[in-house]
Amino acid sequence: MAASWGSILQDEKQLEELAQQAIDRALAEGVVLRSAESPSSSHVVTYAPFTLFPSLVPSALLEQAYAVQMDFNMLVDAVSQNSTFLEQTLSSTIKKDDYTARLFDIYKQVLKEGIAQTVFLGLNRSDYMFQCSADGSKALKQIEINTISASFGGLASRTPAVHRHVLNVLKKTKEAAKILSNNPSKGLALGIAKAWELYGSANAVVLLIAQEKERNIFDQRAIENELLDRNIHVIRRRFEDVSERGSLDQNRKLFMDGQEVAVVYFRDGYIPSQYNPQNWEARLLLERSCAAKCPDIATQLAGTKKVQQELSRVGLLEVLLPGQPEAVARLRATFAGLYSLDMGEEGDQAIAEALAAPNHFVLKPQREGGGNNLYGEEMVQALEQLKDSEERASYILMEKIEPEPFGNCLLRPGSPARVVQCISELGIFGVYVRQGTTLVMNEHVGHLLRTKAIEHADGGVAAGVAVLDNPYPV
Repeated sequence: MAASWGSILQDEKQLEELAQQAIDRALAEGVVLRSAESPSSSHVVTYAPFTLFPSLVPSALLEQAYAVQMDFNMLVDAVSQNSTFLEQTLSSTIKKDDYTARLFDIYKQVLKEGIAQTVFLGLNRSDYMFQCSADGSKALKQIEINTISASFGGLASRTPAVHRHVLNVLKKTKEAAKILSNNPSKGLALGIAKAWELYGSANAVVLLIAQEKERNIFDQRAIENELLDRNIHVIRRRFEDVSERGSLDQNRKLFMDGQEVAVVYFRDGYIPSQYNPQNWEARLLLERSCAAKCPDIATQLAGTKKVQQELSRVGLLEVLLPGQPEAVARLRATFAGLYSLDMGEEGDQAIAEALAAPNHFVLKPQREGGGNNLYGEEMVQALEQLKDSEERASYILMEKIEPEPFGNCLLRPGSPARVVQCISELGIFGVYVRQGTTLVMNEHVGHLLRTKAIEHADGGVAAGVAVLDNPYPV
């Protein structure tokens, strides 16, 4: 699969000139981050890292990823409503993973008190790689599904113009026209707007739970601005603010600084380091309220690696999505090999297989945010330490996806433009809204392509490894 701009990758002088044009266009389009030196201020910004050229993606796999997204939305929603499944699935994990256990404690507390919210909102992103088999054919395989703080929908809306510009500069107007328009931030905002509308209070606001140091603020602002265009006001607060100034009335309506809150949108709270005792208290307060949470605690638990692994068991999808064999088939076609490390024969066998062929597996903890997975020698060392300990239940093993590497030029602030061998990861954004037991919205709303040099095994854009990209369908 060679692109018509392959020859330009050999011409260093032309690459350097083109890179400068691309960077200027990225800044003009708003493909920007706050600087690492002052992440709390927008006085100094820099461009978000991106590829100089769009990367080739097989059209059939892009279409497949879009086609299965509404099935994944339904599946996540079904899991979040199945307390028996969540409890059984996470029972071994919560014994050894404190963070998942804390989330689960809040979940149990809310269930015991009775769930106050009646409107449920899911904004997720399902991520895939293209498995390349010996005969050169490619298959779509899911890496994970992100059910909390699924990011880059805003910046992904702005990158197509940059790649079209690059190709137009090269007088490749036909190719430029093939770059797909993409506006996830609009679709994500429509989901929030629907939940806000169903909550039914015209003066209520959307509360965005933000980090104090947020380099990726412009990505979030894209969604805020879409909401403001619909006259829906967003207030940004930290967990600490909620703990100090948030409250529930006798009907468990949530108020923040005296304003009623219809929807809580988390862009914080997805890794352990983002919680202290005060933040855990704030999270419980939010969960107990009747505001629609994105995600509510059950949906965050539905996105754990352990749940992903259990869903791959034979017959389980049929139980969770009864009477929907087509959806089940579409979902199952994207599953890679996933293996439990719970104590017992099954876990022992999985560990033995991984130690015998370490290059075919990845060891994954129950974590979001990139940069947590273990490969190769590191994985072997970890498994040797874990294999006789119950702590191994807080991990899962996954088949390692082997995409076909390709050349592209990665542009990063402070680094020269250089051509490297890369692999890509495709994410599809999904939105669903449920009122009571009725699904009132279920859609796919756009994509995100991220590309990284093959020497980096793990990590996304926020982790500083991958860069933003666009699919060039072939």
